[in-house]
Amino acid sequence: MPSKWPSNPAMRTKLVFVLGLLLAAASAQALEFRSVKSHGAIMHEAPWASSKKLYVLSQGYPVEVIGSQPDWVRVRDAAGGVAWMSTASLSNQRTVVATANRTELRRSPDAKATLAFSVDKDVVLQMVEPPKNGWVKLRHADGSSGYGQISAFWGL
Repeated sequence: MPSKWPSNPAMRTKLVFVLGLLLAAASAQALEFRSVKSHGAIMHEAPWASSKKLYVLSQGYPVEVIGSQPDWVRVRDAAGGVAWMSTASLSNQRTVVATANRTELRRSPDAKATLAFSVDKDVVLQMVEPPKNGWVKLRHADGSSGYGQISAFWGL
């Protein structure tokens, strides 16, 4: 069976280099998360206002942007639902949603630190600082803030 690799060593080296660049570029693409700007953001089946309305998201709810067109973005929610929404309905504010039944937030980024507060599943929190060393600083709507382990949240 013939080899699909070039027989010329210089060509093989170039091919490996190009493949490496492609893999690096693909892995460097970060996930893009945004949040819903105002209450009652309508999620559509297709990128136009007359398309079927699927469901509504509340203000602050995080979504992952997975595609875009002029004036419309395709997003995924924490439950895995995929839909289109108006670009005007999105904010750059970063939020996360708790995924565990009860999630504890600490006064410092350490599992042994004093408990700051806890939240139930599906509670939305504002990101105060980017994640670092497995922890993220978050703020509750009541003003309380604390550090949570990133594995307990969706939207990072």
